[in-house]
Amino acid sequence: MEAQRNALSIFLLAVILFLILCVVAQKARLSSPIERRALLDLRASLGLRGKDWPIKSDPCSSWLGIECRNGSVSKISVSGLKRTRLGRLSPKFNVDSMVNLARLVSFNASGFPLPGSIPDSFGNRLANLEVLDLRSCNTSGSIPGTLGNLSRLTSLYLHDNNLAGLIPATLGLLRNLKFLDLSVNSLTGSIPSSFGSFGNMERLELASNYLSESIPPSLGTLRGLQVFNVSDNNLSGSIPIQFGNLSRLVKLDLSRNSLYGSLPEELKMLRSLKMMIMADNELEGRLPVDLFSSLVELQIVDLSRNKLDGALNATIWSMPKLQPLDVSSNNFTGPFPGLRSNISATTAAMFNLSNNFFYGTLNFSLGMFRFIDLSGNYFEGKVVVNNTKRYAIIDRNCLQALKQRTLEDCRLFYTDRGLSFDNFGAPDTMQPPPAESSSESRKRLIFILAGVVGGLGFIVLLVLILVLVLRHNKGIGNQRRNADVGPVPEGDSPQLPKDPTIAGAGDPFTYEQLLLATDNFSETNLIKQGHSGDLFRGILEAGIPVVIKRVSLSSFKKESYMMELDLFRKLSHPRFVLLLGHCLEHETEKLLVYKHMPNGDLANSFYRATNSDDDSLQSLDWITRLKVATGAAEGLFHLHHECNPSLVHRDVQASSILLDDKFEVRLGSLSEVRAQEGDTHQNVLKRLLRKPQTSEPGPSASGSSSTTCAYDVYCFGKVLLELITGKLGIGKAEDASTKEWLEQSLPCISIYEKELVTKIMDPSLIVDEDLLEEVWAMAIVARSCLNPKPSKRPSMKHILKALENPLKVVREESFSSARLRTTSSRRSWGSAFFGSWRQSSSESATIPGHQNREGFSGFRQAGRLGSHGSDGIEHSSSRKRLSNEVFPEPMEMQDMEMLDEN
Repeated sequence: MEAQRNALSIFLLAVILFLILCVVAQKARLSSPIERRALLDLRASLGLRGKDWPIKSDPCSSWLGIECRNGSVSKISVSGLKRTRLGRLSPKFNVDSMVNLARLVSFNASGFPLPGSIPDSFGNRLANLEVLDLRSCNTSGSIPGTLGNLSRLTSLYLHDNNLAGLIPATLGLLRNLKFLDLSVNSLTGSIPSSFGSFGNMERLELASNYLSESIPPSLGTLRGLQVFNVSDNNLSGSIPIQFGNLSRLVKLDLSRNSLYGSLPEELKMLRSLKMMIMADNELEGRLPVDLFSSLVELQIVDLSRNKLDGALNATIWSMPKLQPLDVSSNNFTGPFPGLRSNISATTAAMFNLSNNFFYGTLNFSLGMFRFIDLSGNYFEGKVVVNNTKRYAIIDRNCLQALKQRTLEDCRLFYTDRGLSFDNFGAPDTMQPPPAESSSESRKRLIFILAGVVGGLGFIVLLVLILVLVLRHNKGIGNQRRNADVGPVPEGDSPQLPKDPTIAGAGDPFTYEQLLLATDNFSETNLIKQGHSGDLFRGILEAGIPVVIKRVSLSSFKKESYMMELDLFRKLSHPRFVLLLGHCLEHETEKLLVYKHMPNGDLANSFYRATNSDDDSLQSLDWITRLKVATGAAEGLFHLHHECNPSLVHRDVQASSILLDDKFEVRLGSLSEVRAQEGDTHQNVLKRLLRKPQTSEPGPSASGSSSTTCAYDVYCFGKVLLELITGKLGIGKAEDASTKEWLEQSLPCISIYEKELVTKIMDPSLIVDEDLLEEVWAMAIVARSCLNPKPSKRPSMKHILKALENPLKVVREESFSSARLRTTSSRRSWGSAFFGSWRQSSSESATIPGHQNREGFSGFRQAGRLGSHGSDGIEHSSSRKRLSNEVFPEPMEMQDMEMLDEN
């Protein structure tokens, strides 16, 4: 017994000594004076507080976030630390002293503001670095390619910053990398194919950027990949069949892109898959056979808002782990997928089958589902509900219930498919007529033939009368032309009559009147040489100042001025330049007379000379700039939304925005106006605007055709940037320097930090706090207009509302919702105040029953996949990317109806 006690005492003593040694090892003093000096410099450059990093204490034992190993610094974490007041005034990404920490393994600055670019020294000098965490640091610039030199790096987190430019292909050299998170930035270009060389990659997250082109098939070689998230980009192409090799994949999120084609059969090989999110794409065709029966681990499936068709397999009801299934807004058809005997698993799940083409009867109780949305289909018959605590949405069907489709709609649907319709449970009143006798049928046939012959005779007579009338009028017209202008000259078109009068196109002027008004079109009166004619100053005999456009038919087609005359005849709006008259009598020169605008165009009036002796220039004040932006938006709103069909200006720039003596806007350069490309009323507009024979400008850096409203919005966004920055010439330039300037300036526009916009704001602007918020709001609107994806740009209707109420764009309390993300053109914007942005939800998307403003689709991935978790399928509360957080929007509430037992 005594021996046992002695042995126990010795064991306890050994444990105590071991713990003491561990504590001593943890608090070992920093032995390198070079590293101590580096930490002190880092403390000063980051502006850290003395209470967190006290100078007189040993960093290894007393400084927060510092860990040492063998007397050298191994880990630094400034996440959660705060700067001093002086440090908060001018925060910078200044960590140059870290290059002297040769044994540094981990640097974590997540959530700590580090505005500026990631230094190249990280990749050149920190050879032992294994973890680099810069999440939500407000870092900007591009990702340095030197990071590819960090051969030991296992984790690289750059989530939620202002990073732009291409993803460097050198990152593919990081063979030991397991976690790469570049999501919620403004990265462009394609996904590097070198990423297929990641031998140990487990989580690859590239969501919420501007990545384009197709997904590299080489990513199918990443056998250890568990999470792949490229949602919310501009990716196109088909889903690589090589993804069937990703046997360990847990989450696959390809939503909110432009992917097309069918779902590959190889996806059935993803036996570990728990989340399949492919909403908001252009996927089409049938689902692979036995897709759901093969993926038994699936918990979340979202295939909504695609073009998938065919029947839905009944195996979805027997998937034991499935929580939400969303296949809404597709082209699925057929009867309701048959329920099997083992349906206990479905009672805890939620299903959204809305807005498809399902039909037939519902031979089961909807009360067995926790939630089910069947709205927007063609189900018929009665509805059975045995559990009033369950929710079901059945609107817009053909059921014997409230809020259903019309009888004609339902009958047409079922008739087209050769099916019988139950007529909403009422007897069919459309009985076939009684059979007629043979004599009655013969009489009816005679009457029909008589009517047809009589109608044809009347039509022939009417045509003959019209021909005679037209010939008579033609003879009179020829006599008049011969009396006025003599014989018709040779050529394709006759000479226009002298001194014509065109209704709605102003007064006719003689050529001599306008020669006198412009001093024979002297060079001193030349304003500029426009793309549709030369502009001259002129003064009429009554002393009225005017602007005269001379169109030389040797340089321009006839349509260049006739189209504009037609436009002024048909349209009238106070935001368009006023056409006073015209002169078409000259054979080779046609003249249009406009009202003179005292302040010229925006480009020329932006800076004005002062009366001081130093020849300084005074720029427009902010109130005037906002007034100009709103006025131009009103003109474009009229073209886009109040004209039928919609018209596109196609030349929105500072020189096209004319200003009167009170700086009221009148849009000029109307000779380029066209009907929007693809408009269903194109044939009507051809009678209004004669389409020129010259070639039209094609797609530009805006990413859209110049004959779409989205092109006008893109150009208007550049005008807004000119008003904010004072940098003129952006609107008419598409060169590399302008593109580079935009890439550097747009990251300074953030929905979260108002002060960032001061970095690009015109230094001559003098604004107080409220006016600075208006500048911030206009900058946010400008950035949304410059979205490289045309379908995600706001409409002029929403832009005009934002400029009329700029403070509502940046003050959340004016609305009940969070910031919203841009939606695709397939979704309706009409139900929201500003519908160009989707909600960035901080609530988990995996919680059953969670709903957002899109109703049942709340179980979709509304947030962003986090980087902190370990199970690979959770969502974080991260914010949206900068350019996708523009207009606050009121919450849309899904109209859900709890069904009664009756």
